Amino acid sequence: MKIVKHTVVSVSYKLSDTQGNVIEDSDKPMVYLHGGYNGTFPKIEKILEGHETGFSAQIHLEPVDAFGNYDSEQVKIEPREKFPEPLEVGMQFEGIAESVGGDEIDTVIYTVTDLTKDRVILDGNHPLAGMALRFSLTVKDVRDATTAEVEQKRAHDNDGLIVTENNYGLSSVLH
Repeated sequence: MKIVKHTVVSVSYKLSDTQGNVIEDSDKPMVYLHGGYNGTFPKIEKILEGHETGFSAQIHLEPVDAFGNYDSEQVKIEPREKFPEPLEVGMQFEGIAESVGGDEIDTVIYTVTDLTKDRVILDGNHPLAGMALRFSLTVKDVRDATTAEVEQKRAHDNDGLIVTENNYGLSSVLH
């Protein structure tokens, strides 16, 4: 079966930086609903379009094609008393991104990157923002999407569980 709109695609992958340092080597395939549903990066969808199970590719993504450029405006310094204790570097909090002149309000996951006695430094950038990435991937399975998957705009696994994203925003099956 060819990868086309409204197919569910399972892909094994290895993600690395441009120096070959492995960021993630999937033990479970990335599973997504193909056809512009934001289940994976558009450049990956474009390369996979029309291929079948067994297809392999090496894909280079510039930051703009992946997690975006690093935005120093997404770094915030807040008073420590606004946060619960105990507070540690690496903790994450949901917040609202400041909009410049727009009406859209986006929620952002902020990561605590540094702490002082009275301040908390938060970074709303994706951990891989600003990085060029390389994907080595192989298509493991392609099947027609169910009506429910198309309606929900998300792939499900064989047990009907909704597929979600991992730490890097890549699709994986929720167990």
